[in-house]
Order: sequence, then C-alpha cells, then structure tokens
Amino acid sequence: MYLTMIVKSKQRRVIMELKQYFGIIRKRLVLIILCVIIATLTTAAYSYSVYTPVYQASTKFIVNKTVEIEQMGREQMDLSAVGLNIQLINTYKEIIRTPAIMDKVVQRYPELGLTPDLLSRMINVQSVNNTQVMTLSVADTSYERATKVVNAVSSVFQSEIPKIMKVNNVTILNSAGIDDNPLPINKRSNQYILISAAVSLLFAVGIAFLLDFLDDTLKNEEDIQRLMGAPVLASIPRMKTKHAQRLKPIFQEKRVGDAQYAKVEG
Repeated sequence: MYLTMIVKSKQRRVIMELKQYFGIIRKRLVLIILCVIIATLTTAAYSYSVYTPVYQASTKFIVNKTVEIEQMGREQMDLSAVGLNIQLINTYKEIIRTPAIMDKVVQRYPELGLTPDLLSRMINVQSVNNTQVMTLSVADTSYERATKVVNAVSSVFQSEIPKIMKVNNVTILNSAGIDDNPLPINKRSNQYILISAAVSLLFAVGIAFLLDFLDDTLKNEEDIQRLMGAPVLASIPRMKTKHAQRLKPIFQEKRVGDAQYAKVEG
C-alpha cells in the first residue's frame, strides 16, 4: 500500500512537470515559431542564391585490340590482346592527365581558354572492372563548354596514344553530343533547410526555457508558498475578455452608494 502511494506520488510529480514544460512552450509559442520561420527562410534564400548548376558531358573509349607497329611500318596483331588491354587501361588513365596530352589539347583548341592545370582538374577518367571500356567525363557550369572540352581531349588522346605507347588500340565509342535540355548533376537539396529548421527549433525551445528561468515573477500558488512560507487562502483567477464584457452591464446598472432619485410626474 505504501509503495503504491509512492509510485502514484511520483507519477503525479512527473505529470505536473510535463504540464509545466508544455505550459512554458505554449507561452513562448509565438517566439519559437518566429525563430524557426526566420532561420528556415534565411537558409532557403541563401541556398538558392549561391546555387550554381554543374553539367557533365562524357565520351567512351574501348581498348579493343593491340596492334604493334613494326619498324617497317607493318602492323602485327597480338593474340593476347584482351588481357593486355585491360592492364593498359590503368596506364591510360594516368597518361591522359599528363602534359603530353593536356598541352596538346590547349595548343590545338585555344578557343577553350583553358590552361593545362585547369583542364587536368576538370576531367575525370573511370573504367569498369574487368572491361575494356573507359569513360572520360568533364564537368562545367556550361554544358556546351563541357561537351567541347571532352570531345577535344578524346580526339587528342586517341591521336597521341600510338605515338606514346607505340600501339594503336584505342577507339572512341561515342562522342558527347549537344543536348537542348541538359540536367545538372548537382541538383538542389533541401537537406540544409531541414537541418536549419531542426536546429532553430531546438534553439528557440532552449531560449524559451531560459527566459522562463530568468523570470522571477510569481506565477502560481506554489511560487507564493515557496517564497512566503504560508499557505494561500484564496486566489482571483484571470477573467477572459468575453466574460468581462458579459458582466459589464450588470455592474453598470447599480453600484453601492449611488444616490437614488424619484421621478415625479405631474
């Protein structure tokens, strides 16, 4: 019996604390909502203002056969071509970024307005494991420029490989074409907006509890008992405006101490 009373007492205390917390949030609800709205709108405006779409254009190579060029100018087919070509792909991925290729691209296509270092940072070379296919891609804020750059690098790479490696086994499968409606690879994300909303909500709730903690006014009977050390005999509740409007005509009809007059009709 005694344990049951203790448990019920703790439950009441927890419920009262929860009601107090919810009361604080409800009291500062306007402040919380304003903080969340301002932070969310500010983050959204900043995200959309600094957003710059980036487009990507790509070409594909295939390392399909190994043809050695002899001193006499005759071509000789290597029967173990497939395995060798797959191993050569890693070498080609490094060669394509070297000055031997980048300088040639800059010299042959001066209208691109690029330097070898900038061009090297723009390109990306990938290959699928155990295949003879290489993918060369270029990302840029202009899809038309990305297309021109990737096609230029592909053309120069294909023409220079026989001079560098003494083998002619690179074939362009497809070149990048012009797209009237290209899609950016960096789509707008609402992740930062959601994070801003969540952080601002936590911040606003913390501010609400801080303001309530700093508020030393007497709010209820418990505050008076704790401060005065005496029980509360009576309290006057706050009356809502609509109730006050209903009672106003009653008090205006007659007041205590008002003089009374008699009307004489002749």
